[in-house]
Amino acid sequence: MSKSTLAISVPGFLANGVAVGIKGANQKDLGLIYSTIPARSAAVFTKNAFKAAPVLIDMERIKRGIAQAVITNSGCANAATGKDGYTDAMAVSAAAARQLKIPEEHLLVCSTGVIGKRLPVKKIESGIGKLVKGLHEFGIEDAEEAMMTTDKYPKVAIRKGIVGAKDITICGIAKGAGMIEPNMATLLVYVMTDALIDSKALNTVFHQVIDATFNSISVDGCMSTNDTAIILANGLAGNNPLERAQARLQRFREILTDVLMELCQAVVQDGEGATKFITVLVDGAKSRSDAKRAAYAIANSNLVKTAFFGEDPNWGRILAALGSASIPIEKEKVVLEIGNLTVFAQDAPADIQISKLKDIYKSNRIDVHVCLGGGDKSYCLYTSDLSHDYVKINAEYST
Repeated sequence: MSKSTLAISVPGFLANGVAVGIKGANQKDLGLIYSTIPARSAAVFTKNAFKAAPVLIDMERIKRGIAQAVITNSGCANAATGKDGYTDAMAVSAAAARQLKIPEEHLLVCSTGVIGKRLPVKKIESGIGKLVKGLHEFGIEDAEEAMMTTDKYPKVAIRKGIVGAKDITICGIAKGAGMIEPNMATLLVYVMTDALIDSKALNTVFHQVIDATFNSISVDGCMSTNDTAIILANGLAGNNPLERAQARLQRFREILTDVLMELCQAVVQDGEGATKFITVLVDGAKSRSDAKRAAYAIANSNLVKTAFFGEDPNWGRILAALGSASIPIEKEKVVLEIGNLTVFAQDAPADIQISKLKDIYKSNRIDVHVCLGGGDKSYCLYTSDLSHDYVKINAEYST
């Protein structure tokens, strides 16, 4: 959801965001999330070969399964910066841990912004004192604002529910509008909860839910060097501990899924230059991997995306993209629906009124449904169109 009119907080968490001059013009560009006690933690990272320095640091630290804070800068990705970038990230880590008075290995560091530029360490270090001093119960939205780059609006979602006989809270924040095809775009996701949960259960559930949400979106088919999704669970709700194979763990999973589904769809809706929110559902596949390959082939086709932007009902582009997915296809069994209209079936165009299809293309939310007719597996993907503004934003991003 966009920025709330209600103060958002999670028991046991403090947060803040400040401007230190990375982005200029007094824009918040340094954020901090802090748990008042060490929290169980899990994370998912980009699979890009050119992982940013903070990603490399966090991948090692998260193995302990305990974290207490996440510091984030925007305006500079600190990626493709070699040993110097790693040293810079470690300097920020040391300074923040020192101010927070926590072990450095309990601090996670994240960056987002332009790739290939050194981190302005002195600017960041000069602002950490103010950042820590200003930590407060209702600072989550300030931290969210500090990690935005080309985002048009903040992305915050919160849910409450009863799990293990206690009220728990799960809150998530995300940034991302371009370079979005996570495969775990520039994408950062942080989740805070006061639920008490076993480390192994937390890791398993978080990976499952990320796969069903943030790993099922694509704005432009581009994977970032900095993608990071982190969950911190401080246990202050005092619920009966959640462990794997417990029925009540399913309720936690459902609440977490609601939060991350809202956030991942908000990322697509806020896609750089996006004017359409498009759901691509492929079912009737022999395997989930086949359905997934088909869905991504359609969602990442520039010809499909531009047709949706131009409101040109050229549905043949969808079939062409589907046919490029390198999966088994029996053409006579394929059915293509756009909105509530069948446009292709039995290897031939359906008899439709083109005006009805044009009306569907004019909507800002469009459903594409492909039935392959060869099995019982499916995959659902969320994507957006490709507009003039996307080209403009990314043609001028670093200048």
